[in-house]
Amino acid sequence: MLSPAMGTDKPKRKPPRKAPQYGQPTSYACVLTAAILCYANGLRGDFVHDDIPAVTLNKDVLAVNPLGHVFGNDFWGTPMSDSHSHKSYRPLTTLTFRSNYTLFGLNPLWFHLTNVSLHALACVLFTRACLQVAGLRPPFATLAGLLFATHPIHTEAVTGIVGRADVLACVFFLISVLSYHGSEDGKHHTWISTFFGGLSMLAKETGITVFLLNLAHDFYLHWPSLRRTLTEMKWNRGSLQVANRASRILTSLGILLALRLAILQGSLPKFSQQDNPAAFHPSIYVRFLTFCYLAAFNWWLLICPSTLSHDWQMGSIPVVSSVNDSRNFLTLFCFLVLILLAVKSISELEDQKHTPVVLGLCLLVFPFLPATNLFVTVGFVVAERVLYIPSLGYILLVAYGIQLLWDKQVTHRQTVVSLTILLLVTGCLRTIARNRDWRSRESLLRAGLMMLPHNAKMHYNYANFLRDSSRTELAKSHYHTALRLWPSYASAHNNLGTLLSDMTEAENHFLAAIRHSSDHVNAHYNLGRLYRKYNRTSDSENMLSKCVMLEPKFTAAYVELTKLLGPDDPKLYQLLQHALQINPEDPFFGTQLAYWSERTGDYLQALVYYWRSLKSSPQHQEAVNGACKLLRKFGQKSRLFQLLTRWQLIRRIRIGEVLSNPGIYLQEWRLKTELRSRAKVYDDDSFYGNNVVISAFNSSDHSSEESESDETSLGEWPKQLEKKSDGTMPNPEGLENQRKDYKRAPLMVHSLLDSV
Repeated sequence: MLSPAMGTDKPKRKPPRKAPQYGQPTSYACVLTAAILCYANGLRGDFVHDDIPAVTLNKDVLAVNPLGHVFGNDFWGTPMSDSHSHKSYRPLTTLTFRSNYTLFGLNPLWFHLTNVSLHALACVLFTRACLQVAGLRPPFATLAGLLFATHPIHTEAVTGIVGRADVLACVFFLISVLSYHGSEDGKHHTWISTFFGGLSMLAKETGITVFLLNLAHDFYLHWPSLRRTLTEMKWNRGSLQVANRASRILTSLGILLALRLAILQGSLPKFSQQDNPAAFHPSIYVRFLTFCYLAAFNWWLLICPSTLSHDWQMGSIPVVSSVNDSRNFLTLFCFLVLILLAVKSISELEDQKHTPVVLGLCLLVFPFLPATNLFVTVGFVVAERVLYIPSLGYILLVAYGIQLLWDKQVTHRQTVVSLTILLLVTGCLRTIARNRDWRSRESLLRAGLMMLPHNAKMHYNYANFLRDSSRTELAKSHYHTALRLWPSYASAHNNLGTLLSDMTEAENHFLAAIRHSSDHVNAHYNLGRLYRKYNRTSDSENMLSKCVMLEPKFTAAYVELTKLLGPDDPKLYQLLQHALQINPEDPFFGTQLAYWSERTGDYLQALVYYWRSLKSSPQHQEAVNGACKLLRKFGQKSRLFQLLTRWQLIRRIRIGEVLSNPGIYLQEWRLKTELRSRAKVYDDDSFYGNNVVISAFNSSDHSSEESESDETSLGEWPKQLEKKSDGTMPNPEGLENQRKDYKRAPLMVHSLLDSV
C-alpha cells in the first residue's frame, strides 16, 4: 500500500533543456511569412464543396437564426435533436463564420483571409512548441514551422473555408500544450490548459484529444518519479504533483465527454454505405484489414502528398478483402515503423534522450484516433483536413530526424541542406498548385476527376455542375458513369431522371432511386411531378403524400399538391393552413394564404399573411410584391416607401455590398422618384388586370420553385381576373368602399402592421 508520506527530494532527472532564446523573433517572422505566401493565391477562391451548405446556406451563419441557435445546432445549421443532424458540434467555428458574415457579408475573400491568418498563427505556435516543449534547437524548430506552413496536405483545411474547424482547433490545441508544458516559469498551468482544450473541442471534436496528449507527455517527463513511487511504494513530491495534475485533467475530460454525449441527444450520426463503405461490410475481418490500411494510407499522404482530392468516397479506395492484397505491405510498413519508434521511446524512458520522438508520436497518434473508426463510425473514407493536427507529429519527427543527421553526418551536411531545401520548395510549389484547384467549383471537380477517375461521387458532383451550367448531354454522360461505377447510387438515378425527356426511362430511374433508398425524398417528389405532368393524378398524389410524410417541411411537395387541387378547390385553404402550421418559418405558405385571402376579398387578412411571411423572411420577393400592391391600393404611400427601401437595403447587404449613409439617402431618393413617375402602374382599375412588378424587383437574385411551362403558378393567381370562392365576380363598388374605409382610418392599418 502506498504511503501518504511525501519526501522532499526532487526527481533526479534533469528538466528538459530549454532551447536558447536568441533568434526567435526572426524564426517566427520567417514561418509567418512562409505561411502567408504559400496561401496567398488561394485568397480569391470562391465558396466551393462543403462551404456552400456550411456557410452560404447556413442560417446560423447568415444571422437568420438568433445567436443562441449556434449553441443548439450542429455545424451545418440543423438542430442537434433532429434525426437528420450530422451531430458535428462546432459552435466556436460557426461563430467565426457568423462574425465574418456580420462584418463583410458573403465575400469569400474575408473568409479565406481569416483561414490563412489562423494557419499562420498555428505555424508560429507550433514553432514555439518545438522550442519550448520538444526541445529542438532554434534552427530546426524554425525548419519544423516552415515544413508545417508549406505542407500540401493542409490545402483542404486552409484554402477550403470549412476546414477552419481543423485550423481553429489546432490553434487552441497548441495553446493548451504550451500552457501545460511550455511556460517560461516551468510551471504547469493546468486550468488554463484545460480551458483552451475545451475551446479546441468546441472548434472541432478532435480537439479533446489534447487532454490525452498532455497527460501522456506529463507521465513521460516525470517517469523517474513515478517509477520510484511504484517501486518504493511511497509518494514523492514529483509523483504527487503528477497525480494532482492527472486528477484535474481526467476530471475535466470526463465532464467534457459527458457534456458532449448529452449534446448528441441520445443518438449517434447516421451515415450511408457510400460515405464509408468499409464500415457497412458484413465481415469484421474485411473491416479490420480496410481500417488498418486506411490509417496507413493517411500517414502515407503525410509522407508523399502527390495524390490529393477533396472527396475520397465511393470507389476511390476499394475495401481490403484478403491478406494477399498487396496494399497490406503498406499497412505492415507503417505500423512496423510506428511500433519501432514506440519501443525505442519506451526503452529510453529513464534517459529520455529523444523527447521529440515521444511528443511526435503522441501528436501523430492521439489526434488521429477519432478518425480510425475505432470508437465511432465516421462519415468519410479519407479526409485530408483531419490530418491537420496529426501532421504536427509527423513534421516534428522529420525535423528531429534532420537535426540528428546534422549532428551525426558532419561530412554530409551540404547534402542534408540540399535535401531539406528541396523538401521545402516542392512542398511550397505543390501547395500553390493545389490552391488553384480550390478557386472554383469547376476547377475543384476537374482536379478531383483527374486524381480519382474511379470515384463515382466525383462524376456525380461534376454532372450536377454540368447540369447547372446547362450542359445537359455531358451531364447525362457523367451520371451514367457514376451509375456504372456505383449501380445503387440513388441520387445519381434521381438526378439523371430529371434530365430525361422519355417518360418511361425517367420513371425507371426514379423508381430505381426509391428502390435503392426508400426514404429518398427528392425521388418521390420528382416522380410525383412526372405523374402530374402526364395526368396520372392518383399516382402523383400518392407519391407527393409519401414525400410529405418522409419530410413534413418539404415545401416543393406542397406546391405540387396545391397544383393538383387547383385554385378553386375548397381543400386548398386547409392544405395551406396545415403546411403553414408545420413550416411556420417558410414564407411561401403565408404568401399563398395571402393570395387566397385576396381572391376572397379579405384584404386585411391578406396583409396579415404578407407581414407574417416578411417577418420570417424579410427579403421574400413575392410577399414584398403583394404587400406593396395592397399598401398602394389603400393609400399607404409612406408605408409602401418604407417597405421598398427596407427590402432593397436588405438585398444589397445580403449580396455583400457595404452601404454608407449617402448611399442609403441616394437609394431613398431614387425610389421616391421612381414611384412618383410610375404612379399609373398602381391605378385601381388596373390592379387586377396588369402584371404589376416594380422595376426595383427586376434584379432579384432569388429563384422561384420550378414549374411546368404550361402551368400557372400560385404566385400568378392574384394577377388574373379571379372569381370569388362562391363563383361570383368581385364587387367593384365594394372594393372601392373598402379602399375608402382604409383611407379614412390609416392608423388602424399602421397599428396592424406594427403588431404583426
